[in-house]
Amino acid sequence: MVKKIKFLVKEAKLRISYKMSKDCIFCKMVSGEIKSEPAAETDLTLAINDINPVADVHILIFPKRHIDSVLAVKKGDGEALEDLFAVAQKLVAEKKLDAFRLAFNGGRYQHVPHLHMHLVAGSTIRWSRL
Repeated sequence: MVKKIKFLVKEAKLRISYKMSKDCIFCKMVSGEIKSEPAAETDLTLAINDINPVADVHILIFPKRHIDSVLAVKKGDGEALEDLFAVAQKLVAEKKLDAFRLAFNGGRYQHVPHLHMHLVAGSTIRWSRL
């Protein structure tokens, strides 16, 4: 339990620091500069458990290549987007989820300036924290 609390505190500090940093936290995870425990990974996509979950299952799925947001998606990004959904499908099947939501945040609701999808599932989803 203490180990888990220390991990959560460390992750919370990282979360605060990325808001003040010009560097992208997800890109740092992809490069290995920041260690992360993948929930799933392909050549194009990384998925991690959210450090501040809003539901029983809360996984962030993002392309390894940096795309700022849904507003920055362009014609050549199709393969990366297709892979995001393939990873989501794989996670849904592995976790045997019979009900789930996939969400993209944008504008002031997007806390990390790197395109990412939230896979959320469980009896309660705290939308105000997403």
